[in-house]
Amino acid sequence: MHTGSDFAGPFKVTLTRGRGIRSTKAYVCIFVCLTTRAVHIELVGDLSTAGFMGAFKRFISRRGPVSKLYSDNGTNYVGAKRILSELHELLTRKYYNSEFAHILAENRIEWSLNVPAASHFGRNWETNIKSLKSHLYRVIGDQILSFEELSTVLAQIECVMNSRPLCRTLSSDPSEPLALTPAHFLNLKPLKYLPAIDMDENKLSIFARHKLLDRLVQSFWKRWRMEYLHKLQSRQKWNITSEPLTVGTVVVLTKENTPPLHWPLGFVKEVFPGSDG
Repeated sequence: MHTGSDFAGPFKVTLTRGRGIRSTKAYVCIFVCLTTRAVHIELVGDLSTAGFMGAFKRFISRRGPVSKLYSDNGTNYVGAKRILSELHELLTRKYYNSEFAHILAENRIEWSLNVPAASHFGRNWETNIKSLKSHLYRVIGDQILSFEELSTVLAQIECVMNSRPLCRTLSSDPSEPLALTPAHFLNLKPLKYLPAIDMDENKLSIFARHKLLDRLVQSFWKRWRMEYLHKLQSRQKWNITSEPLTVGTVVVLTKENTPPLHWPLGFVKEVFPGSDG
């Protein structure tokens, strides 16, 4: 398995919930499979070799062995703002690089500090990482969550991203289109999502914290889903010929207020060509 990795953060967290508890920093370690485009997210307490290796061990324990690991130790962080300076310092630290490389070598894992040569590999990795990080910063921002709460939010966001349709696959019912998702490669079946508490309620209750977490996940879902659907629409140059829609083509339907993990699909039943073909 060829995998890309990156960091995001810092985010403010507390070890437990309660008044007067001081917050600390936590970081998000992101892994992306360069073949299936599946995303795996781990929360780490600090930017250290031990912190990253703990996240990496949890990753391969649940997802399987890695043959090659890609990480960008400079180009994404050169000229970064102050909030990313610690990430840049970690990834360019000689001690971090030498110790990490030694551990990977013992496990026969090849480590590369450059973006994969194949353009589609590098593009998929960078697109997923960039999208996840940008929406995380927008949705969570300066919100202070407990370490457990942020872990829960990240697990649900991981589930959301791995539910996205990649292409059509065979279905037992020809009238019901089925899309292949990263989750199929991880679990051999689509992912499930616990229904959220109604977010239209304005009054807080004993479920206030659960509502807050659901609101964060739903906000991420709405933002990220619209961005993903927008990217699915081909934007070819006028001098490039693209394949026209044909009867039987599976399409993703855009509907408002679609719940997380739900990607309504449909078939093209009839085509009405325009004057330009």
